[in-house]
Amino acid sequence: MKSKIQDIATLQTGLFAKPLAKGEVVYLQSKHFDDQGNLLTTLHPDLLKENISEKHFLRAGDILFAAKGTKNFAAVYEEHNPPAVASTSFFVIRLFDSKINPEYLTWFLNNSNTQAILKSQAIGTSIPSISKQVLENFEISIPIIEMQNAILQITKLRNKEKYLKQKIETIREKQIQQQILNAIK
Repeated sequence: MKSKIQDIATLQTGLFAKPLAKGEVVYLQSKHFDDQGNLLTTLHPDLLKENISEKHFLRAGDILFAAKGTKNFAAVYEEHNPPAVASTSFFVIRLFDSKINPEYLTWFLNNSNTQAILKSQAIGTSIPSISKQVLENFEISIPIIEMQNAILQITKLRNKEKYLKQKIETIREKQIQQQILNAIK
């Protein structure tokens, strides 16, 4: 089944705010994430709650989509994270269809084919931006939930495999370098 994002979720823009040295709420910005949407750092609250509308607070399962600049990615806001709001760099996608796993939609949005299509529709020259309309009208394939979960499991295993191969290569390189050093002593 295929659906437009607007048929399965609401989209809203992030909040414009000036971070403080200390606060009660985290102000999530693109700089907190790598290109795949993984958090790079521990989050520190840097906004006060009092001036933030309830609609801007992120909920577990919300998807952040970085629409501005060349670093476009999607990330799921997880329950274990501190209270947070998204900056204007993001669209917040809030699913209202329980037949879609937020992690699946995130995977789909981060897929290289999807990224290429979305980037081709970006506007602006100095700072390209994917518009809300483009994202709302983007059509996604939605398999049954069991298939979504299988795709996520395969992706998780593939990423683990890549990590382990890199770790093996690093250890092997150190081993070879040590053997060379031992041979010339």
